[in-house]
Amino acid sequence: MAQRLRAVLVASALMSCAVLQDAYALDATAPPPASAGVGPLFGDDGHFCTASVVHSPDRSLIVTAAHCLADGDEVSFAPGYRDGRAPYGFWEVERVFADAAWRDGEDEDHDLAFATVRPRDGRRIEDVTGAGPLATDGRAGREVTVTGYPSAEEAPRVCTATPTAFHGTQQRIACPGFSTGTSGSPWVDAGGRITGVLGGYQEGGDSPDVSYSVLLDGRAAALYREATRTP
Repeated sequence: MAQRLRAVLVASALMSCAVLQDAYALDATAPPPASAGVGPLFGDDGHFCTASVVHSPDRSLIVTAAHCLADGDEVSFAPGYRDGRAPYGFWEVERVFADAAWRDGEDEDHDLAFATVRPRDGRRIEDVTGAGPLATDGRAGREVTVTGYPSAEEAPRVCTATPTAFHGTQQRIACPGFSTGTSGSPWVDAGGRITGVLGGYQEGGDSPDVSYSVLLDGRAAALYREATRTP
């Protein structure tokens, strides 16, 4: 699945001002849809991974795969992105949190990262899009919905299925078409909790039709605590 390589834009229109300037007209009285907190990560060459807003005390946190944020490049997040429009704005990634086992050895069992994003216009991202709580009980086997943005497409792919355990430390799911760019896609259960993040084995898998995630267990909980600790 690809995930560290940046995809070339499918069409030159994606680099036009219409794409790079977001539509940030919000109705503060209307609750955001459930999908509002999921979107692609953008770098210099277009969108290359997926992330989602996760509930945090500071209301400024997103979660994705660690390999998506490994290069230290300037990255922005566009929740709710579709067809060249970012209705909730582009949010600049500020600080990345990844486990030392990933930073030092790219251990696929720690392919998980959190990142803070800077406020926009005095608002924090969770107040704009909503957020899903993180589930860290380390369980596979419950039905989830996976939402991800292939780099070659301008709208998300959505799949609902039940993951199975893989090697005791990860989980996998059969969802067609989750190709390059879908790394970091959240796996969300019926209660709205984030129970997985596409990544792990082979940085998400070696087929676009079977995807992987680390089990979100005590290791994920410890990383979350680090990311939400007041500096």
